[in-house]
Amino acid sequence: MSARGTSGTGPRWAPSPLLYATAAVHAGAAAATLLRPALWPWMLGAVALNHAVLAAAGLVPRSRLLGPNLLRLPHDAGAPDRIAITIDDGPDPEVTPRVLEILAAHRARATFFCIGALIERHPDVARAIVRGGHAVENHSQRHRHDFSLMGPTRMSAEITAAQATIARVTGRTPRFFRAPAGLRNPFLDPILVRLGLCLASWTRRGFDTVTSSPDLVYLRLTSSLAAGDILLLHDGHAARAANGAPIIIEVLPRLLENVAARGFETVTLDAALRTAVSGAPL
Repeated sequence: MSARGTSGTGPRWAPSPLLYATAAVHAGAAAATLLRPALWPWMLGAVALNHAVLAAAGLVPRSRLLGPNLLRLPHDAGAPDRIAITIDDGPDPEVTPRVLEILAAHRARATFFCIGALIERHPDVARAIVRGGHAVENHSQRHRHDFSLMGPTRMSAEITAAQATIARVTGRTPRFFRAPAGLRNPFLDPILVRLGLCLASWTRRGFDTVTSSPDLVYLRLTSSLAAGDILLLHDGHAARAANGAPIIIEVLPRLLENVAARGFETVTLDAALRTAVSGAPL
Protein backbone atom coordinates (compact mmCIF):
# COMPACT_ATOMS: atom_id res chain seq x y z
CA MET A 1 0.00 0.00 0.00
CA SER A 2 1.59 3.26 -1.04
CA ALA A 3 1.80 6.25 1.25
CA ARG A 4 -0.42 9.24 0.67
CA GLY A 5 1.18 12.64 0.97
CA THR A 6 0.13 15.42 3.25
CA SER A 7 -2.98 17.39 2.42
CA GLY A 8 -2.70 18.97 -0.98
CA THR A 9 0.38 16.98 -2.04
CA GLY A 10 -0.93 13.41 -2.21
CA PRO A 11 -2.37 11.59 -5.19
CA ARG A 12 -5.74 12.53 -6.58
CA TRP A 13 -8.68 10.44 -5.48
CA ALA A 14 -9.53 7.57 -7.83
CA PRO A 15 -12.88 5.79 -7.36
CA SER A 16 -12.76 2.09 -6.60
CA PRO A 17 -14.08 -0.39 -9.19
CA LEU A 18 -17.30 -0.71 -7.16
CA LEU A 19 -17.88 3.04 -7.38
CA TYR A 20 -17.26 3.02 -11.12
CA ALA A 21 -19.79 0.19 -11.35
CA THR A 22 -22.22 2.23 -9.26
CA ALA A 23 -21.95 5.15 -11.66
CA ALA A 24 -22.52 2.79 -14.58
CA VAL A 25 -25.61 1.26 -12.94
CA HIS A 26 -27.14 4.68 -12.29
CA ALA A 27 -26.38 5.96 -15.77
CA GLY A 28 -27.66 2.76 -17.37
CA ALA A 29 -30.83 2.79 -15.31
CA ALA A 30 -31.55 6.40 -16.21
CA ALA A 31 -30.96 5.79 -19.90
CA ALA A 32 -33.04 2.61 -19.97
CA THR A 33 -35.93 4.32 -18.19
CA LEU A 34 -35.89 7.21 -20.66
CA LEU A 35 -35.85 4.89 -23.66
CA ARG A 36 -38.31 2.37 -22.29
CA PRO A 37 -40.35 3.82 -19.39
CA ALA A 38 -41.98 0.45 -18.72
CA LEU A 39 -38.62 -0.80 -17.44
CA TRP A 40 -38.58 1.61 -14.52
CA PRO A 41 -39.45 -1.00 -11.83
CA TRP A 42 -36.52 -3.17 -12.96
CA MET A 43 -34.17 -0.22 -13.09
CA LEU A 44 -35.27 0.92 -9.65
CA GLY A 45 -34.57 -2.58 -8.38
CA ALA A 46 -31.09 -2.55 -9.92
CA VAL A 47 -30.27 0.78 -8.28
CA ALA A 48 -31.62 -0.44 -4.93
CA LEU A 49 -29.52 -3.59 -5.15
CA ASN A 50 -26.46 -1.52 -5.95
CA HIS A 51 -27.05 0.67 -2.91
CA ALA A 52 -27.42 -2.43 -0.75
CA VAL A 53 -24.02 -3.64 -1.96
CA LEU A 54 -22.49 -0.23 -1.15
CA ALA A 55 -23.98 -0.30 2.34
CA ALA A 56 -22.75 -3.84 2.95
CA ALA A 57 -19.24 -2.89 1.82
CA GLY A 58 -19.16 -0.13 4.42
CA LEU A 59 -20.37 -2.46 7.17
CA VAL A 60 -17.43 -4.85 6.71
CA PRO A 61 -14.45 -3.17 8.39
CA ARG A 62 -11.84 -5.14 6.43
CA SER A 63 -13.49 -4.57 3.04
CA ARG A 64 -11.53 -2.87 0.26
CA LEU A 65 -14.54 -2.42 -2.02
CA LEU A 66 -14.83 1.30 -1.19
CA GLY A 67 -11.12 2.09 -1.46
CA PRO A 68 -7.68 1.24 -0.06
CA ASN A 69 -7.64 -0.31 3.40
CA LEU A 70 -4.50 -1.37 5.26
CA LEU A 71 -5.12 -4.87 6.67
CA ARG A 72 -1.52 -6.02 7.08
CA LEU A 73 1.90 -4.40 7.12
CA PRO A 74 3.23 -3.82 3.60
CA HIS A 75 5.48 -6.62 2.34
CA ASP A 76 8.30 -4.13 1.83
CA ALA A 77 8.08 -2.83 5.40
CA GLY A 78 10.17 -5.55 6.99
CA ALA A 79 7.03 -7.62 7.54
CA PRO A 80 8.90 -10.98 7.79
CA ASP A 81 9.73 -10.20 11.43
CA ARG A 82 7.33 -7.39 12.34
CA ILE A 83 3.80 -6.99 13.65
CA ALA A 84 1.79 -3.92 14.67
CA ILE A 85 -0.27 -3.60 17.82
CA THR A 86 -2.99 -0.97 17.53
CA ILE A 87 -5.00 0.31 20.49
CA ASP A 88 -8.30 2.14 20.03
CA ASP A 89 -10.74 4.49 21.75
CA GLY A 90 -8.45 6.28 24.23
CA PRO A 91 -6.79 8.02 25.78
CA ASP A 92 -8.21 6.81 29.08
CA PRO A 93 -6.62 8.38 32.19
CA GLU A 94 -6.96 5.13 34.16
CA VAL A 95 -6.09 2.53 31.53
CA THR A 96 -3.70 4.17 29.06
CA PRO A 97 -0.89 4.94 31.56
CA ARG A 98 -0.92 1.30 32.65
CA VAL A 99 -0.79 0.20 29.02
CA LEU A 100 2.22 2.47 28.49
CA GLU A 101 3.98 0.91 31.48
CA ILE A 102 3.47 -2.58 30.07
CA LEU A 103 4.71 -1.54 26.63
CA ALA A 104 7.78 0.11 28.16
CA ALA A 105 8.59 -2.97 30.24
CA HIS A 106 8.58 -5.08 27.06
CA ARG A 107 10.30 -2.42 24.92
CA ALA A 108 7.35 -2.60 22.55
CA ARG A 109 5.86 0.03 20.27
CA ALA A 110 2.17 0.52 19.56
CA THR A 111 -0.15 2.71 17.50
CA PHE A 112 -2.94 4.42 19.44
CA PHE A 113 -6.02 5.40 17.44
CA CYS A 114 -7.31 8.17 19.68
CA ILE A 115 -10.56 10.11 19.90
CA GLY A 116 -9.98 13.84 19.51
CA ALA A 117 -12.40 14.88 22.25
CA LEU A 118 -10.66 12.58 24.75
CA ILE A 119 -7.27 14.00 23.80
CA GLU A 120 -8.63 17.46 24.57
CA ARG A 121 -9.81 16.14 27.94
CA HIS A 122 -6.58 14.26 28.74
CA PRO A 123 -3.76 16.00 26.84
CA ASP A 124 -1.04 14.83 29.25
CA VAL A 125 -1.91 11.20 28.54
CA ALA A 126 -1.75 11.81 24.79
CA ARG A 127 1.66 13.44 25.15
CA ALA A 128 2.84 10.53 27.27
CA ILE A 129 1.96 8.17 24.41
CA VAL A 130 4.24 10.10 22.07
CA ARG A 131 7.03 10.39 24.66
CA GLY A 132 6.95 6.62 24.96
CA GLY A 133 7.87 6.26 21.30
CA HIS A 134 4.38 5.34 20.17
CA ALA A 135 2.17 6.87 17.49
CA VAL A 136 -1.13 8.71 17.94
CA GLU A 137 -3.45 8.38 14.95
CA ASN A 138 -6.92 9.63 14.02
CA HIS A 139 -10.03 7.82 15.30
CA SER A 140 -12.38 10.78 14.66
CA GLN A 141 -13.16 13.68 16.96
CA ARG A 142 -16.12 12.22 18.84
CA HIS A 143 -16.38 8.54 17.84
CA ARG A 144 -19.99 8.97 16.77
CA HIS A 145 -21.95 5.74 16.39
CA ASP A 146 -23.67 7.20 13.32
CA PHE A 147 -20.34 7.92 11.59
CA SER A 148 -21.09 5.55 8.70
CA LEU A 149 -24.40 7.37 8.10
CA MET A 150 -22.85 10.82 7.82
CA GLY A 151 -22.70 12.85 4.65
CA PRO A 152 -19.39 14.18 3.35
CA THR A 153 -19.58 17.54 5.19
CA ARG A 154 -20.13 16.10 8.67
CA MET A 155 -17.72 13.23 8.08
CA SER A 156 -15.00 15.59 6.91
CA ALA A 157 -15.58 17.83 9.92
CA GLU A 158 -15.15 14.89 12.31
CA ILE A 159 -11.88 13.77 10.76
CA THR A 160 -10.46 17.25 10.22
CA ALA A 161 -11.23 18.26 13.81
CA ALA A 162 -9.40 15.21 15.13
CA GLN A 163 -6.41 15.95 12.86
CA ALA A 164 -6.20 19.45 14.28
CA THR A 165 -6.66 18.29 17.88
CA ILE A 166 -3.98 15.62 17.67
CA ALA A 167 -1.50 17.88 15.91
CA ARG A 168 -2.05 20.69 18.42
CA VAL A 169 -1.70 18.51 21.52
CA THR A 170 1.03 16.09 20.44
CA GLY A 171 2.89 18.17 17.86
CA ARG A 172 2.50 15.40 15.28
CA THR A 173 0.00 15.15 12.45
CA PRO A 174 -1.63 11.71 12.02
CA ARG A 175 -1.03 9.70 8.85
CA PHE A 176 -3.64 7.00 9.50
CA PHE A 177 -7.37 6.95 10.14
CA ARG A 178 -9.53 4.22 11.60
CA ALA A 179 -13.29 4.63 11.36
CA PRO A 180 -15.36 4.27 14.54
CA ALA A 181 -16.14 0.54 14.84
CA GLY A 182 -14.53 0.24 11.39
CA LEU A 183 -17.80 1.27 9.71
CA ARG A 184 -17.85 3.75 6.84
CA ASN A 185 -19.50 4.74 3.55
CA PRO A 186 -18.38 5.81 0.05
CA PHE A 187 -17.79 9.42 1.18
CA LEU A 188 -14.81 8.46 3.34
CA ASP A 189 -12.08 7.64 0.84
CA PRO A 190 -12.00 11.00 -1.02
CA ILE A 191 -11.86 12.79 2.34
CA LEU A 192 -8.89 10.70 3.43
CA VAL A 193 -7.08 11.33 0.15
CA ARG A 194 -7.59 15.08 0.53
CA LEU A 195 -6.19 14.98 4.08
CA GLY A 196 -3.28 12.69 3.20
CA LEU A 197 -4.57 9.89 5.44
CA CYS A 198 -4.49 6.11 4.97
CA LEU A 199 -7.40 4.00 6.15
CA ALA A 200 -6.14 1.28 8.50
CA SER A 201 -8.15 -1.67 9.76
CA TRP A 202 -6.61 -4.84 11.19
CA THR A 203 -5.65 -8.44 10.54
CA ARG A 204 -7.14 -9.85 13.73
CA ARG A 205 -8.95 -8.46 16.74
CA GLY A 206 -9.65 -9.67 20.26
CA PHE A 207 -13.19 -8.23 20.65
CA ASP A 208 -11.99 -6.97 24.03
CA THR A 209 -14.78 -4.42 24.34
CA VAL A 210 -17.42 -7.15 24.57
CA THR A 211 -15.53 -10.21 25.85
CA SER A 212 -14.78 -10.50 29.58
CA SER A 213 -12.49 -13.53 29.23
CA PRO A 214 -8.80 -12.58 28.90
CA ASP A 215 -7.98 -16.10 27.77
CA LEU A 216 -10.44 -15.92 24.88
CA VAL A 217 -9.20 -12.51 23.78
CA TYR A 218 -5.61 -13.73 23.97
CA LEU A 219 -6.40 -16.79 21.84
CA ARG A 220 -8.14 -14.69 19.20
CA LEU A 221 -5.05 -12.52 18.88
CA THR A 222 -2.39 -15.22 18.95
CA SER A 223 -4.03 -18.13 17.14
CA SER A 224 -2.38 -18.24 13.70
CA LEU A 225 -0.45 -15.05 14.49
CA ALA A 226 1.88 -14.29 11.59
CA ALA A 227 4.47 -11.71 10.63
CA GLY A 228 2.90 -8.59 9.16
CA ASP A 229 -0.28 -8.90 11.24
CA ILE A 230 -2.01 -5.80 12.60
CA LEU A 231 -3.66 -6.53 15.95
CA LEU A 232 -6.49 -4.58 17.57
CA LEU A 233 -7.03 -3.96 21.29
CA HIS A 234 -8.77 -1.17 23.23
CA ASP A 235 -7.69 1.09 26.08
CA GLY A 236 -11.03 2.91 25.87
CA HIS A 237 -14.41 1.18 26.21
CA ALA A 238 -12.52 -1.88 27.45
CA ALA A 239 -14.46 -4.78 28.89
CA ARG A 240 -13.55 -5.88 32.41
CA ALA A 241 -12.27 -9.25 33.54
CA ALA A 242 -13.73 -11.07 36.55
CA ASN A 243 -11.18 -9.34 38.79
CA GLY A 244 -12.32 -5.92 37.54
CA ALA A 245 -9.20 -5.22 35.50
CA PRO A 246 -9.54 -3.91 31.93
CA ILE A 247 -9.09 -6.78 29.49
CA ILE A 248 -6.15 -5.10 27.75
CA ILE A 249 -4.22 -4.99 31.04
CA GLU A 250 -4.73 -8.73 31.49
CA VAL A 251 -3.93 -9.66 27.89
CA LEU A 252 -1.16 -7.31 26.78
CA PRO A 253 1.73 -8.75 28.87
CA ARG A 254 1.00 -12.29 27.67
CA LEU A 255 0.60 -11.08 24.12
CA LEU A 256 3.95 -9.29 24.16
CA GLU A 257 5.66 -12.34 25.65
CA ASN A 258 4.18 -14.45 22.85
CA VAL A 259 5.32 -11.95 20.23
CA ALA A 260 8.86 -11.89 21.63
CA ALA A 261 9.01 -15.68 21.80
CA ARG A 262 8.20 -15.83 18.09
CA GLY A 263 11.01 -13.38 17.34
CA PHE A 264 8.69 -10.61 16.14
CA GLU A 265 9.38 -6.90 16.54
CA THR A 266 6.50 -4.52 17.28
CA VAL A 267 6.40 -1.38 15.15
CA THR A 268 4.06 1.55 14.73
CA LEU A 269 2.11 1.79 11.49
CA ASP A 270 3.87 5.05 10.72
CA ALA A 271 7.33 3.46 11.08
CA ALA A 272 6.27 0.50 8.94
CA LEU A 273 4.90 2.68 6.18
CA ARG A 274 7.93 4.97 6.16
CA THR A 275 10.16 1.89 5.91
CA ALA A 276 8.10 0.68 2.95
CA VAL A 277 8.43 4.05 1.23
CA SER A 278 12.13 4.53 1.88
CA GLY A 279 13.09 0.91 1.31
CA ALA A 280 15.26 0.91 4.40
CA PRO A 281 14.56 0.47 8.13
CA LEU A 282 14.33 3.66 10.15
